[in-house]
Amino acid sequence: MKESLSANQARNLAVRAQGLSGPKPDGVDQLATRLGAIQLDTISVLARSHELTAYARLGPISRAKIEDAYWGVDQKGEPTHFEFWSHAASILPIEHWPLYGFRRRANIEKGWSWFSDHKKPTKAVLERLRVEGPLTASQLGGAKKGGEWWDWSDTKIAVEHALFRGEVVCTKRQGWRRVYDLAERAIPNRFLNEEPNDEECLTRLVQLAGDRLGVATISDLVDYQRLSNAQVKSVLANTSLMEVSVEGWNEPAFLSQKVADELAEENRRSRSRITALSPFDSLVWYRKRTERLFGVTHRLEAYVPKDLRKQGYFAMPVLAGSSLIGWFDPKRIGNQLTAINCAFDQGAEEKMAKALIEAAKWVGSESIQIEQAHSKSALSSLRKLTVL
Repeated sequence: MKESLSANQARNLAVRAQGLSGPKPDGVDQLATRLGAIQLDTISVLARSHELTAYARLGPISRAKIEDAYWGVDQKGEPTHFEFWSHAASILPIEHWPLYGFRRRANIEKGWSWFSDHKKPTKAVLERLRVEGPLTASQLGGAKKGGEWWDWSDTKIAVEHALFRGEVVCTKRQGWRRVYDLAERAIPNRFLNEEPNDEECLTRLVQLAGDRLGVATISDLVDYQRLSNAQVKSVLANTSLMEVSVEGWNEPAFLSQKVADELAEENRRSRSRITALSPFDSLVWYRKRTERLFGVTHRLEAYVPKDLRKQGYFAMPVLAGSSLIGWFDPKRIGNQLTAINCAFDQGAEEKMAKALIEAAKWVGSESIQIEQAHSKSALSSLRKLTVL
């Protein structure tokens, strides 16, 4: 008989799998391995998303330390991470370079028209990197033609073409600028020379997604590394994920027995966080799963016209234990953290205040202003609790 999980068990599994309960993850340098992928995004309100992902799991550690861990090297001088397309543009552990061989091979076969006219500049870019060493797009000749951010120069198109194909890799950034290098020089040989076939890549990635989600539907597994339904279904039987049913879910789900065993063992010494999450955090980045798992609707409205927003530009969900208790839309003005808008469950004022206070102190804010809440009484209570 197929195992059945309660909604609460599913939530506990998901939070545990994401490193937000149980033992604290072993530092920022191990976080990408723990999560599989850490999404990057240009938006910076409270902090950039990849910083917030570390903060949510490890607490208010130095932001400089976070950056150093992502873009640093190990004791052998080898890079520990690289950037590539996973769920989105993401920081990935260097040991996962072989797993994305299927995607690099597919990119070579596609021959996108956008890049088809840039073979000559691509050859020139590769030669410059070979001779001069790692360079940014600006150092290569400029990233933009002068228009919007997507109005890339021929040089930028060429180097990104090479990155998609796996000829070039980004293993560090300077500020927010990618530093490009030849993959043959930057990727350690033991990973560069490992060439699993497409089936092996997909099997390992689906297993990884299942273990990072705890319990997941097919659509959850698809979304985690932006695979296709067909790709996931073709290798699911190769994994150790076990089919289960979950209370309130209309689709079959697949359980990571590894996470279930860890959760059962750690119930005696559980740790839980009260923390704000980036909208791009891997616990909540798939909105349909968030609603199914936690029973709440969360929106990222950065690209929605201001007058049509219901939650805010960068509304951050607040996790307490295995529940999402509310959200706030932050803005930093000088030394003040402002919650432009917020909402939270009845009786959750103290938890929301704790999340706001810790976040404010982490980014160096000296005061907190609550502009709007879901009710006047909630606004009054939260203002009293968030005086620094």
